[in-house]
Amino acid sequence: MKAAVIVFPGSNCDRDVAVALRQACGELPLMVWHRETELPDLDLIVVPGGFAYGDYLRAGAMAAHSPVMRTVAKRAAAGVRVLGICNGFQVLVETGMLPGALMTNRDLKFVSKTVHVRVESADSVFTDGYRDGQVIRLPVAHHEGGYFADDNTLRTLEDRGLVAFRYVSADGAVNDDTNPNGSAAGIAGLFNPERTVLGLMPHPERAADPDLGGTDGRPMFASLAAALA
Repeated sequence: MKAAVIVFPGSNCDRDVAVALRQACGELPLMVWHRETELPDLDLIVVPGGFAYGDYLRAGAMAAHSPVMRTVAKRAAAGVRVLGICNGFQVLVETGMLPGALMTNRDLKFVSKTVHVRVESADSVFTDGYRDGQVIRLPVAHHEGGYFADDNTLRTLEDRGLVAFRYVSADGAVNDDTNPNGSAAGIAGLFNPERTVLGLMPHPERAADPDLGGTDGRPMFASLAAALA
């Protein structure tokens, strides 16, 4: 699998996801600085978590206009798989590669904890290592993670099965008490219509090694490595 991780000033999970990818496929990904305009042939592009450009203006807004993101958008349109994690999800939304917006958390506070999320669809190269309805534990760490979209967009996401992950309780129930940021319908991650782009707020790369306290994120990277080998 030929993979690349985009690095912005303020990225802080780029190395974490690189390690998770190496564990899955045996090779370190290419680390690409945000000013680059060319990319080699790739199977996967990861836009990592962090605080690109310090999250000035709005989380992901400035990073979305980095030179490299124009190339990432073109590659995504051509079918290259793109994974955006936390700040990376925000960047993908700001570029228009995924619909909606990531708003300030409902409680107006930064949230950093491990949450339960339910796998809503295992029908993708990102989620093939899970099963539909499986409840897993992943860390979150964000201030602007509340997913918002208009009613028509939310209806389309639900009708077309494009919600990838949802915040739930340990027994898989959706409720306000287990929604860490006030996301509409508890949405924690979603696909584009072709299921070639995935954005999610939880951090699978921070749950890909027993030494990190859990391995529920590992199947994501393993399924990508298997599908894109």
